[in-house]
Amino acid sequence: MKHAMRINRSLLVLGAAMIMRTALAGDGAADSNQANAAELAKKLQNPIANLISVPVQNNWDFGIGPADAMRFTANVQPVIPFSIGDNWNLITRTIMPIIHAESPLAGGSDTSGFGDIVQSFFLSPKEAVGGWIVGGGPVFLYPSASEDNLGGQKWGAGPTAVALRQENGWTYGMLANHLWNFAGSGSRQDVSATFMQPFLAYTTKTFTTLQLNTESTYDWENTRWTVPLNLTVQQLVKFGSQPVAFTVGGRYYAEKAEGGPDWGLRFAVTLLFPK
Repeated sequence: MKHAMRINRSLLVLGAAMIMRTALAGDGAADSNQANAAELAKKLQNPIANLISVPVQNNWDFGIGPADAMRFTANVQPVIPFSIGDNWNLITRTIMPIIHAESPLAGGSDTSGFGDIVQSFFLSPKEAVGGWIVGGGPVFLYPSASEDNLGGQKWGAGPTAVALRQENGWTYGMLANHLWNFAGSGSRQDVSATFMQPFLAYTTKTFTTLQLNTESTYDWENTRWTVPLNLTVQQLVKFGSQPVAFTVGGRYYAEKAEGGPDWGLRFAVTLLFPK
């Protein structure tokens, strides 16, 4: 009887030890998952992160022209990094717009199709430089629009650069580029445009990010600014093993061309493919 009790007691101790070990292993896995999610949320705010991502950014702009028309633009924006040796990455960022534009004039015809593609190449050190993540290279404009009024029918190129810092949940910095045309239709206006995107974001411990930025463009040919102020909220989630980020927000046009939009909305879905 006493022998049986000792065996039962030993089995209870062994069982308790196994349960404790499993629990500790589960905590370790949970901690690892939390750390991985935190790193992904951080990389999401870095436009030249070493991470394959495919954002699909849906934009609605309202109040265009005398007819108060709406313009919908779905930007498919794959980001693909390539490792170059031990010290450098090459990151490609491509913006492929799909557009539906209502006529800005009453009784006019709506237009749908592809817009012009913009593709950037950033050469970036794998390690931060003085605490700053930096990258630079060329940017290209391809006349891929399927309709005349959805693009400029010009080939363009120029420089692009980005610099940002990330600390204590904050991300801040700027992305900029300039495009000049070098070929294309002689009947269309030349391209000389500067794009500037300063950004400020804060990511919480629940992987929610609040971001404020502008996506400002100065058209040197027409000497005018377009300045939308964007405020968005982003949430990182997982569906099985697939991480996905959802972004919602709105914009106000602080400066615009005559007949340009007054305000807009944004909804984006970003698929992430960690290495």
